[in-house]
Amino acid sequence: MKKLQIAVGIIRNADNAIFITRRAADAHMANKWEFPGGKIEAGETPEQALIRELQEEVGIAAEQPSLYETLEYAFPDRHITLWFYLVEAWQGEPWGKEGQPGEWIASSALDAAAFPPANEPVVARLIADARAR
Repeated sequence: MKKLQIAVGIIRNADNAIFITRRAADAHMANKWEFPGGKIEAGETPEQALIRELQEEVGIAAEQPSLYETLEYAFPDRHITLWFYLVEAWQGEPWGKEGQPGEWIASSALDAAAFPPANEPVVARLIADARAR
């Protein structure tokens, strides 16, 4: 079984909105919404991978990301470990550099069903955090 390590950025602005992108129609979990990020390469820490991936995918330089949650998830063909980081400070304006649609959405308006199943616990936590604010 394939094992993947993924660094994920929850980019949250001062208005408590989160930047999300839509997966490509030909990708695994096609057309689902996701938090930007990608595979951790050999020799990288999860935080280093996150900073690199956010620059490559959405054109921002993340500053002081903080670990929000780590999850493991098993698909029939792969096992993934997801390192979710909260990014509340960055340089640049996020956009879909790889052609993927992106948008800001209020944390309280997130819908776990619109994300891959591996992301659902984090989406639920973000919604609960937004309601507690």
